[in-house]
Amino acid sequence: MADAFAKIHGKGIVEAYSAGSKPSGKVNQKAIEAMKEIGYDLTTHESKSLDDIPQIVYDYVVSMGCGEKCPLVSAKNRIDWDIPDPKNLDKDEFGKVRNLIKEKVKELLGKIKTH
Repeated sequence: MADAFAKIHGKGIVEAYSAGSKPSGKVNQKAIEAMKEIGYDLTTHESKSLDDIPQIVYDYVVSMGCGEKCPLVSAKNRIDWDIPDPKNLDKDEFGKVRNLIKEKVKELLGKIKTH
């Protein structure tokens, strides 16, 4: 979802990549539904491994709640958003996490725009 919000709100500002250390190989159906509620088609996205994204030094790497356990991805700036994995949450709680991710992405984009 963060990748989607970066594409929505950061078009022309950032090139975003989303990947996981243990991807399931499919986009979470709850995420697809949550994004559909706000008019975004997440079915165009893929579940990717860290090995599937470019092996470069990124300007920003954002992890979501893994702290010290996060795999190392080369970055000039590292941010860990302590956001719970919503996969086992009900629809309302999942939507709250989606909205939190949206706000965090917009906040980061605001910082990037001013630099």
